[in-house]
Amino acid sequence: MNINDLEELILENLKDKNLEFKRIFHGRGNFFDDFKYLTVDSIDSILFVSFYEEVILEQELISLLEDIAKKNAFKSFIVQRRYLSKAPIEIIFGIIEDELFAIENGLKYSINFSNRNIGIFPDMKIGREYIQSISKEKNVLNLFSYTCAFSVSAIEGGAKQVVNVDMAKGALTTGRKNHHLNNHDTKKVKFLPYNILKSWSRIKKDAPYDVIIIDPPSFQKGSFAATADYEKIVKRLDQLASKECTVLSCLNAPELDTTFMKELFKENAPEFKYIKRLENLDTFVTNNKEKTLKNLIFKRGNMFINPKACPFCKKDNNCMVNEASNCWCNEIKVPEDLRKFIPIEYKLKACICRECILEYKKNKKEFIKKFV
Repeated sequence: MNINDLEELILENLKDKNLEFKRIFHGRGNFFDDFKYLTVDSIDSILFVSFYEEVILEQELISLLEDIAKKNAFKSFIVQRRYLSKAPIEIIFGIIEDELFAIENGLKYSINFSNRNIGIFPDMKIGREYIQSISKEKNVLNLFSYTCAFSVSAIEGGAKQVVNVDMAKGALTTGRKNHHLNNHDTKKVKFLPYNILKSWSRIKKDAPYDVIIIDPPSFQKGSFAATADYEKIVKRLDQLASKECTVLSCLNAPELDTTFMKELFKENAPEFKYIKRLENLDTFVTNNKEKTLKNLIFKRGNMFINPKACPFCKKDNNCMVNEASNCWCNEIKVPEDLRKFIPIEYKLKACICRECILEYKKNKKEFIKKFV
């Protein structure tokens, strides 16, 4: 790939530009060898570029991206140099407002360009969507919560309670702010500024948890190393989890693959069965899926799914596709946007009933409120 190819790809990815946070070029997955040091993000009216290595092409790339930013109506263009200490930023044009936020699926998340990590990890979008889809009336534990983006998703999904645990008090303060940005009732949310590995008794006070999110840094000097410490968390799940608890186990260490995570559960929490790995966003291209973000779902309890039960109302779906050629499901098309709400454990295992399809078509908003 040369610089002209890069420009063409970025322009193509900007065609559907809107207010939502979108990665429009991802070199960090090593899919594009010539630009593996570069990422480019569209954040509302801000074009945000990060350089992870010092390269000869830097100024030429900045000039190219500045031109792209102006032609695509960005109000600000910001460059971050991650290869320097404290990852300083440079404002090429525009200003940085005092209060900034990124938008994802209509939800707002506070961001701060003064920090190395600005406040939200965009590659985790599908993980947050999954948590939102399973959190209704659930007690949720969010370990290594950072700025509580998972918590925002869970509360938006109707969680009964979310307990956020992170030793960084500043991140938790931002997490509280994120809930306020989305008009959430923070009486349902707890913010615990603890070292997780030294605070199990405090964390257990709100157990049992129906949903547990484990999203640690791969390495944090003095507090966490995935190779040694992830196991300590998995061993505690039995004391924290409800009988049918779902665990989202996350890891972004390129040197550790999905087998490492599966074996941790198999050896230290055998009652939790591996369900699937969540797909990553297609905007985060990679040449090796095992070296990128890994989001694995584990489930405790009875995993039998009744194929005759509708995933939403749980009533008989009356599907006869395997018994007769005139099944009603051959006549009524399931809306594509309804399919995305099917709980992950029901996908490809049970059909939606006729009544739920018709109810969704009649009033999507009320259906989502009732069943999703």
